[in-house]
Amino acid sequence: MKKNLNKDIIVITGASGGIGKELAIEVAKQGGTPVLLARSIDKLRAVSEHICCTTGIKAPIYTLDVADLNAVETVFKAIYTEVGAISALINNAGFAVFDTVTDADLLDMENMFKVNVFGTIACTKQVLPYMIMQGYGHIIFIASVASKIPTPKASVYSATKHAVLGFANALRMELHNSPLHVSVVNPGPVRTDFFNVADKSGDYEKNVQSYMLEPAYVSKKTAHLLKKPKREINLPIWMGAGAILYQLCPTIFQKMLGKHMNKK
Repeated sequence: MKKNLNKDIIVITGASGGIGKELAIEVAKQGGTPVLLARSIDKLRAVSEHICCTTGIKAPIYTLDVADLNAVETVFKAIYTEVGAISALINNAGFAVFDTVTDADLLDMENMFKVNVFGTIACTKQVLPYMIMQGYGHIIFIASVASKIPTPKASVYSATKHAVLGFANALRMELHNSPLHVSVVNPGPVRTDFFNVADKSGDYEKNVQSYMLEPAYVSKKTAHLLKKPKREINLPIWMGAGAILYQLCPTIFQKMLGKHMNKK
């Protein structure tokens, strides 16, 4: 297990706030160089300045909407040219809009798949050839407990995270003869601005306040994977156990916990 990240270059998508921001800070604290990707240049600058002031690490920033597949290619080429070889990619960018299938907007559905799925795949495809050639690399996917336990009003979001989990698991199989690592992080509800878009009513956030995770906690657990790779972690652990129960006995699970699943 690595003691620190030894100036490893760690690219983080969705790094302007929430889990991505805390991940960048944690990576810098452990001696790595976080490369920050997000749409908002102002927010990226603020995170980079905070990292420099608190750790002395210079965190390069690149504006990127991962849904723009041409821009993804351009930005990653620039990172390899201007910053150096990427040790790890953390696919963190993603969003949700909670709604019933009947009421859901088709454009919202399309955009969720563009960002959560195709953007994630596009970023991964950009680093894979380089990592295979350099003989090392780690790709971490921030998925969700929703990838294993779907809930009402999160049908499309769950579908995107199911896709991310399936992609990551298949990718791991494809790379089984290589020294590359593939990890998945499945957090439950996290206290971030994610819900400003996902849950405009505020009802869901109120209902899950008692067991919402702090982004700093999720970031520390995720950053630990960079030093000691694992296939998958579920946060909190009891939700991971719940996911196993759901997969084994979905009908019983729904009967027992149906009310708790319908909090959106």
